[in-house]
Amino acid sequence: MTDFDFAAAAFVATSGFAFHAQASECPADKRMPNARQPVDFKAVGVTDTTLGSIDLGKEMAKITGRELRFRKLVIQPGGIVPWHSHDDRPALIFVQQGEILEYASNCAGPIHHKAGDIRAETRGTAHWWKNLGEEPVILYVGDVRHDERDHNM
Repeated sequence: MTDFDFAAAAFVATSGFAFHAQASECPADKRMPNARQPVDFKAVGVTDTTLGSIDLGKEMAKITGRELRFRKLVIQPGGIVPWHSHDDRPALIFVQQGEILEYASNCAGPIHHKAGDIRAETRGTAHWWKNLGEEPVILYVGDVRHDERDHNM
């Protein structure tokens, strides 16, 4: 079992979310490596609250130096989640409320996400998000963080 498989299983077991919804994906004709370059936007209108975490080095998996986090992000209208990579921090994201656009490094167009979507963020995923709607977007995120100083969203 890989680190990501373990984290995903732990997230499912601890979150109580049913994984019946699928996230919108990049259209096949828009998928390509290096489709989008990093941007230097700062976080705008985003509240990131850690609801709980587990030191994975102390668990059966013995993944030293990693923690499984469960977080809530609230992105206000016009809000931006800045560019970040998931190469060292796999995550599962559940859109609880609202609609949001994702601008991914491997997609030439924006990816539209709506309430009920679940998105896996793994190695090779770098992106930023923007709320273009008129209501706050609420995301729940389960991720495996390596560096405790890593405050990327």
